[in-house]
Amino acid sequence: MSVPIEQARLALEMHFGYKDFRPGQQGVVQALLAGRDALAVMPTGAGKSVCYQIPGVVMSGLALVISPLVSLMGDQVRSLQDVGIQAAYLNSTLTPSQQGSIMARALAGEFDLLYVAPERLEDPRFVEFASQAPIPLVAVDEAHCVSQWGQDFRPSYLRIGMFIEQLPTRPTVAALTATATERVRADIVRLLGLRDPYQAVTGFDRSNLHFSVERLEPNKKLNRITTYAKAHPEDSGVVYCNTRKNVEKVHEHLVQSGVKATRYHAGLRKEERSANQQAWINDDAAVIVATNAFGMGIDKSNVRYVVHYNMPSSIEAYYQEAGRAGRDGLASECMLYWSDGDLSTCRFFLEQDSGNESMSPEEAEVARAARRRMLAAMEGYCLTCECLRGYMLRYFGDESAAQQDNGLCNNCSNCEGGFRAVDVTAEARAVMRCVQELR
Repeated sequence: MSVPIEQARLALEMHFGYKDFRPGQQGVVQALLAGRDALAVMPTGAGKSVCYQIPGVVMSGLALVISPLVSLMGDQVRSLQDVGIQAAYLNSTLTPSQQGSIMARALAGEFDLLYVAPERLEDPRFVEFASQAPIPLVAVDEAHCVSQWGQDFRPSYLRIGMFIEQLPTRPTVAALTATATERVRADIVRLLGLRDPYQAVTGFDRSNLHFSVERLEPNKKLNRITTYAKAHPEDSGVVYCNTRKNVEKVHEHLVQSGVKATRYHAGLRKEERSANQQAWINDDAAVIVATNAFGMGIDKSNVRYVVHYNMPSSIEAYYQEAGRAGRDGLASECMLYWSDGDLSTCRFFLEQDSGNESMSPEEAEVARAARRRMLAAMEGYCLTCECLRGYMLRYFGDESAAQQDNGLCNNCSNCEGGFRAVDVTAEARAVMRCVQELR
């Protein structure tokens, strides 16, 4: 039975204080309320969560949210409870008896939304629970994880489609992600078994973000980041590093230079990570230095700059991390500093065994090949003389936005002319002749 959009608007205002939906949100919400599957590709900060949270509130029954972010489920649920939405989560941090209690309360109708990790769908106890619960909606967050062509393929996501099909009554399905190329979008529809989905691709352009790329050696990177942080002491920032060792090095340098900085990586105790994250959210620490495990699911609108101390392994990862800047719509900086050593580190990690035993050798090699292509595109971004914004928009298939203003955004370091182009055709030909002669 269809739910009127007016009811959804009332829930939106009551819980979140907004009188109407943002661009892109209303179409997704209307489709879900009418019982139609939906695929939403919206950049970080565009409000993807509202697209399934509000339908979950107004639909009769329990909305199931499948998310890979086990470490953040508690935070997400507490945020919903703070605005009066009845939500809970099931994951490995709970004891079996706690899990049993949550499922019993869910069957009793105490919750509107229940967050679970995709691995939970294989648990016979949970499958039995799901077969009894009235589930009108299944929302798949970070849906790009289902595709081997995405930046974060997870075999556990491949089981979601089968889980949905075995439910007594097929629910409406919503798939949501911040970054997905056309090929990944097609994979999401096919592998999750979406039926004639309403598709909302709101565009990837974030005009308030200024992008810059510079090739620097590690010591120069440290000095550049410290100088910027000290020049903007009241601004909130994130510095991303590719290893824990680099996080410690950058954090120590910032603190010794008088910058109010904290850190976040998997090597710290859970309590310390949580305290450091909260200090940054509360603006007690201006800067947080972190590995890429940090940031997903965190709603902090006033981040004025995101710096990458190392080259990320894909455009998808970079755009998602950089996109945590300027979620309030104000002008913000996205700075990428890279060196040849970063490329070597990315290649090293790329070729390592994923450690995922559920992947066959053939699947693992397909995933590695996809990651090689994504790394090549990331390297191209660092080396291009074209508009940086246009390069990313074309990568995601947003051609119309990339071609505006004759392909120049005038809001990135390349459009501002921060380099000099040199013709090396003669040198390249000489190298190729040498290679040919020497075999």
